[in-house]
Amino acid sequence: MTTLTQPAKITLEKNIADKPRTLWSDVWRSFRRHRLAMVASVILVFIILMIVVGPLIWTLDPEYIDIVKAYSGMTPDHPLGADNLGRDTLARVMFGGRVSLLIGITAMAIAMTIGTLIGLLAGYFRALDNILMRITDLFLSLPLLPLLLVITLLFRDSLRSTFGPEVGIFILTVTVIGALGWMPTARLMRGEVLSVREREFVVAARSLGAGDWGILRLHILPNVLSPVIVSSTFSIASAIITESALSFLGLGFPPDFPTWGRLLFDGKDFLSLTPLMVIWPGLLISLTVLCVNFIGDGLRDALDPRLSRK
Repeated sequence: MTTLTQPAKITLEKNIADKPRTLWSDVWRSFRRHRLAMVASVILVFIILMIVVGPLIWTLDPEYIDIVKAYSGMTPDHPLGADNLGRDTLARVMFGGRVSLLIGITAMAIAMTIGTLIGLLAGYFRALDNILMRITDLFLSLPLLPLLLVITLLFRDSLRSTFGPEVGIFILTVTVIGALGWMPTARLMRGEVLSVREREFVVAARSLGAGDWGILRLHILPNVLSPVIVSSTFSIASAIITESALSFLGLGFPPDFPTWGRLLFDGKDFLSLTPLMVIWPGLLISLTVLCVNFIGDGLRDALDPRLSRK
């Protein structure tokens, strides 16, 4: 009978005592090795805490007007300065960040839902593939920003009168951005489904009598979620930039409902007098988009075994 040496026994006992490895533990271990993604995660968490918890600490009303403090620089009363009406820039930036991030997340959810559904149907059902992909190509050929401008101008007033100025613009913005941002996800999902649908576990499920919808829901969808997770991070960044562009062009939220893009629009006319009105919202937009993109890169490397570093 073979006996183990003392070092071998210690190694065996250590391996037994270790927690079992799971997919998500391996993903987290690989994600932690991506330094830019980890730094971006820390910065993004700080920004989220600032806009979520910050108003509970800095309780100044973002719409409080103090003409005496107009155009003031960075002072103890206004750490990020004040605008042309004396409104506190810090309070307005924190409030606007909530709206901008909520728009990004909601528009991402709409785009991911539509893109995932179309990609699954096109990749699995051969009869639908050509039709759905030609529709996708049609939407990809449309100029995004001019189309957004036209749709916003056509439906802005009716939605404002129905749901109110803030809620109406929010519904219009997230719906338009989400409905025009699903195409890359659909093409990505179709390619993943095409590579998965002929694998052994799908063939085995089909031979055991599983229906098409059951195979899609239980076998194919869980195995193609990784690219959707990565794509969702880039969709958030794209939605924030698109909303900022609409607001900067004056087609977004009203002046008394600030977003980061609206703050840029309000500050552009006073750039020579108080550049802080533009610097802070622009910096937060850039940091947020940059952090989300770096996190997406880290998730892509962690979820794709061909790209993950050993």
